[in-house]
Amino acid sequence: MAELGHFYPSTLSRSGTSIMRRMKTRQAILFINSILLLITLSACSTSNELTPTQTAIPATLTPTPTMTFTPSPVPATSTPTPLTCLTESGEVKQGAIPETIPSQEFLIYLPPCYENSADARFPVLYLLHGLTYNQDQWVRLGVPTVADQLIHSGESVPFIVVFPDDHYWNAPAGASFGNRLINTIIPYIDENYRTLADREHRALGGLSSGGGWTVQLGFEHPELFGSLGLHSAAIFTEDAPYIENIMQKIPEDTRPRVWFDIGDADKDLGSGRLFEEILTRNNYLHEFHLFTGAHTETYWAAHIDEYLRWYTQAWQETPAQ
Repeated sequence: MAELGHFYPSTLSRSGTSIMRRMKTRQAILFINSILLLITLSACSTSNELTPTQTAIPATLTPTPTMTFTPSPVPATSTPTPLTCLTESGEVKQGAIPETIPSQEFLIYLPPCYENSADARFPVLYLLHGLTYNQDQWVRLGVPTVADQLIHSGESVPFIVVFPDDHYWNAPAGASFGNRLINTIIPYIDENYRTLADREHRALGGLSSGGGWTVQLGFEHPELFGSLGLHSAAIFTEDAPYIENIMQKIPEDTRPRVWFDIGDADKDLGSGRLFEEILTRNNYLHEFHLFTGAHTETYWAAHIDEYLRWYTQAWQETPAQ
């Protein structure tokens, strides 16, 4: 093989020969590096190159399912639809107990919504009229109107009022009124009307002679009545010993509540004060009211609101059995 020096003019110096050698060496190195670079680029290009039939489709992101909280609907609060009858007046009806001799008639006040409340039962108040009057006396004095007002305002629970007739006062049948009330009228009312048939929810009251009946029957039958209302009660002085005697026989824990009122100009004020002394002497808890007025319908009508509030107060505090 010929030496490389034979390709150069003989005039080249050794230094020039050395330079040439270095240049050839560098060119060789550059050539080798270029080859390596091309090989590398070719490999990279091949690894990243897509085939002509492939289309780069971006990956579809599938969202991770998340829990969506949908609150359950809150059940509507059960609010009873107010009965329109609650704003209406109660009803006063005429009644009669069949097969009684003499015929026993009565008026009865049924509270608002009585006919619309088939399962409800009500306290009952019996109000007795005065001498020479009849069953409509308390009605004329305004009891149904005041009862409506107390019920509509929510100051009282709904209640029934019975007005028995005692127009036989001046006939032989008049003496048996007390027996008819206890043994006929009350059982008939409890059977035919939706009453709360216990003493705590049954009250008896009367004015004038009706108040006299209330004293006698109320103290003789404390198991029937939780409250006794005496309004200008006609109590005779000669009856005082009997009244005190039957009063003392009542066990203290079963004594009915007692309200007693009378006008300061009442013709029976003397006997009324005697009765109040008997109550006090026997430690019988009671309310005594001496109002301004006489023994008249004007006097009683002026106090109907107070009377009914007192009767119904016991029912507000006593739950139905």
